[in-house]
Amino acid sequence: MEKVMLAAASADSNSSTMNVSLAHLHFAGGYLPSDSKDWRTIIPAFLVAVCLVGFVGNLCVIGILLHSAWKGKLSLIHSLILNLSLADLSLLLFSAPVRATAYSKGVWDLGWFVCKSSDWFIHTCMAAKSLTIVAVAKVCFMYAKDPAKQGSVHSCTIWSVLVAIWAVASLLPLPEWFFSTTRLHAGVEMCLMDVPAVAEKFMSMFGKLYPLLVFCLPLLFASFYFWRAYGQCQKRGTKTQNLRKQMRSKRLTVTLLSIGVTSALLWLPEWIAWLWIWHLKAGGRAPPQGFLALSQVLMFSISSANPLIFLVMSEEFKEGLKGVWKWMITKRHPAASESQEAPAGNLEVLSENIPSPGSLTSMPEKEKTGSPSSSQEKTEKAEIPILPDVEQFWHERDTVLCVQDNDPTPWEHEDRETGECEK
Repeated sequence: MEKVMLAAASADSNSSTMNVSLAHLHFAGGYLPSDSKDWRTIIPAFLVAVCLVGFVGNLCVIGILLHSAWKGKLSLIHSLILNLSLADLSLLLFSAPVRATAYSKGVWDLGWFVCKSSDWFIHTCMAAKSLTIVAVAKVCFMYAKDPAKQGSVHSCTIWSVLVAIWAVASLLPLPEWFFSTTRLHAGVEMCLMDVPAVAEKFMSMFGKLYPLLVFCLPLLFASFYFWRAYGQCQKRGTKTQNLRKQMRSKRLTVTLLSIGVTSALLWLPEWIAWLWIWHLKAGGRAPPQGFLALSQVLMFSISSANPLIFLVMSEEFKEGLKGVWKWMITKRHPAASESQEAPAGNLEVLSENIPSPGSLTSMPEKEKTGSPSSSQEKTEKAEIPILPDVEQFWHERDTVLCVQDNDPTPWEHEDRETGECEK
């Protein structure tokens, strides 16, 4: 028992000294060694909760946009919002589980490729989201400036804008792909940013320019366009139709502005940690592990906040969600509704097509009287088709009075009865 306690104490001392010696290493891929078991449990739990909420919300937004596109209502601004939701969904499906796994373990065992591509993929999606918000702000300003001229955009224009956004977003964080790798340090495999001496100046410049290109400049341009769009929405139109479109553009501007402000606030701690790590000098104090982990959780929570803002603030998305829900219900139970409607419809058709004896007996009397109501009913309603034999049967029953004869030989008087009937 004493040996076990001594071994545990030596392991704790080794881990504490290891963390002190690793204080100035630049970790990558979400790898962050920690002695606290609470942090290894709390951070993955938060990431799992963020993934679940964001996954459901982004699926709802994507379903609404695809349903509107299926109806032929897809526009450029809808395409950009769809691109934003797809980037959020990609982060929640591929990056957040990797970060949760990396936080829960003290050793990197996810492989070389995941270490190399993890940070690059996260920053590619985040840069695509940042550029998409700028494009959304520009289109929102164009719509607020002239709502009447805002029509459908050609699909080639939409695809060219989306391809340009993802191409620029994937090229900007490429240095992280080049210098992220796995290394053995003190007998433990880690995912590190290993920058050679030749590329230190380049990476120092990259650490300064990348936040400027991905966060600061897009935030500045988006704020400018949102401010101008909101100013255009304050001007009231003279016509009722233009006034309705301006009110709709105002609600759209407020919703998209909320998306931009929320993304900027939740992303800001990550950039503070970025600048702190990339400009850490020898002998300087490293950022606390709790702050680094919290900044990562807040960054991923953007992907959960965006769909909630759309579903809560946008009337168009609320109506679209109701439409998608009704469409799913009708698609799930088409056979039951058809089987319930078919018998009722058949009964109605049969009841309309089968003539009743009372109606047949009353028809000759109405024809004889020639009342104006009967003539109106004939003109308003379609006549019921009657077979000639049936009509002759009911006509003879009403007009011919045949006396019942108890003669045991009625065939001898058949000619006399027919003659009396003819008279």
